[in-house]
Amino acid sequence: MLESLVIPEGAKFDETHITHEGDVIIGDNAVVDFGIKAKKIVVGSRSTVNGYIIGDEVRLDTWAKVRGDVVSSGDAYIGEFSSIGGKLTVRGNLEIGRNVKIERGFEATGLITIQNPLPVLIFVFVYLLELLRLGKLDEIEELFNEEFENPLIIPDSSKISMEQIKTAKNAIIKFSRVLGNLKARDVVVESTELYGSIRARDVVILNSKVHGAVEGRKVYIVDSSTVFGRINAEEVHLENGCSVEGSIVGRKGVWIKDEVEWEIEEESEEDGVGEEEIQEDVPEHIRRA
Repeated sequence: MLESLVIPEGAKFDETHITHEGDVIIGDNAVVDFGIKAKKIVVGSRSTVNGYIIGDEVRLDTWAKVRGDVVSSGDAYIGEFSSIGGKLTVRGNLEIGRNVKIERGFEATGLITIQNPLPVLIFVFVYLLELLRLGKLDEIEELFNEEFENPLIIPDSSKISMEQIKTAKNAIIKFSRVLGNLKARDVVVESTELYGSIRARDVVILNSKVHGAVEGRKVYIVDSSTVFGRINAEEVHLENGCSVEGSIVGRKGVWIKDEVEWEIEEESEEDGVGEEEIQEDVPEHIRRA
């Protein structure tokens, strides 16, 4: 689930917070410099949210840090050694580990259990084993299909701030409004307005507006997209009806066609663009639908 950074339909970035109509999943050792308002919110081990958290259900794994308030209209699970810089408010049941620091105290209207909640992935694994033991195959399928609703996914060790969105994984952004300079492995931006630059290996921009420069190995601008900045790449593929409000540098060529077919290909060689993001385990191809 955490193979790519995914910003799905309904996600909105403002100067201080991220609002999402679905769920938010943050991997381990990540940093998010925004407040978060969503449905189910999961924060991985040793990750930091430099803002508040407001959700229908909240789960913080061990050593997680939240600088602001945490509000859950349903249940909340707070792992051992986590810290909350504001107040914890839980309208449902609260399961909390030991050695948790809450600066401004907490309020819970449901049952309070003091123990060490299982990390999210271990909890799902144990639950899956129990369903298998009981032979409830239908519930197993439901677990995988409906465990998270339209999730916004931030992979392990990623950094999300107004200045920069940085990950070692691919980035897929759809039907959203995003602030920040994006630096990732391969990038697909679809039906989105991105206020910032893009730096990646291969970049595909579909029916989107990018307010910043684009740098990569192969850059595809298709489906009435607009780039308000320069493009610097080995290859630039531009579809008729798209526009670039800046210079275009294609060291191997610039192609302008009525229709551009794109493919982000598997690549094992380091190409110098975002070297720290390029990993040996190249993911599967991302093809145009």
